[in-house]
Amino acid sequence: MSGDGETAGGGAGLQPLCDPPQRSFNSAPELSVSPSSRFLQVELELNTHLRRLTFSEPVRYIYNPLEYAWDTHRCYVEKYCQGGQRVLFLGMNPGPFGMAQTGVPFGEVKSVVDWLKITGEVGHPSDEHPKRRITGLACTQSEVSGARFWGFFRKLCGEPSLFFQHCFVHNLCPLIFMSASGKNLTPPELLLREREALLALCDIALCQAVEALGVSMVIGVGRVAEQRARRALSAAGVEGVRVEGIMHPSPRNPLANKGWEEVAKAKLSELGVMSMLKKE
Repeated sequence: MSGDGETAGGGAGLQPLCDPPQRSFNSAPELSVSPSSRFLQVELELNTHLRRLTFSEPVRYIYNPLEYAWDTHRCYVEKYCQGGQRVLFLGMNPGPFGMAQTGVPFGEVKSVVDWLKITGEVGHPSDEHPKRRITGLACTQSEVSGARFWGFFRKLCGEPSLFFQHCFVHNLCPLIFMSASGKNLTPPELLLREREALLALCDIALCQAVEALGVSMVIGVGRVAEQRARRALSAAGVEGVRVEGIMHPSPRNPLANKGWEEVAKAKLSELGVMSMLKKE
């Protein structure tokens, strides 16, 4: 499951900022470390645990962009995980033409390159489906969900600095699963026992990430992410964090195809987030 050696998230080639002292998976973050470093360390620890998992049919291929696209992912986190951000938008897991290619949540390539200005090298998973090649920031296929998500905030905020002054974006699970045919498999399509083992680890990492960031609201993008976040934070006894949700912008969602931006705008206005993000 791990990616090529030069970009894998196991520690090779990491600069000091991203390589604070190792902690156990359940230990509290060190307060002296920057929010971006603490956040990246949580992800590196999660990677270590995810490598031990195995998955049965229909899963045939597993990509982890937090390994082979660690370079671009780290660029995203170090650039935009600033501390003092109140809202965490939470997706479920990478899309095949979004984060799987770029290492950025909802990472449609044009948005990542042109608006977020993310740079870096993207490697390859060790076992790659011939029809689902990773071409990184050179990928020419647009992911609709990511184009809608980042396109909405680009129109709203103008510059990324306004969005990230108040918000950050993350995925609960960093893995993308595919069948032998190359069909994308979402976590709910995995075998129950294997899905719960996976999400139990992701839940721990989410709680650690929320505490590292110090956010006061998690907004699940899609009902599954919302429900999982609510369950994880409640079970861990994380207090002072409100969990809400907005409609997922996926083209598989007929309601999203009828006008996702208006639905998202109405919900974010209700939650008090819109007022933070409107440019002058």
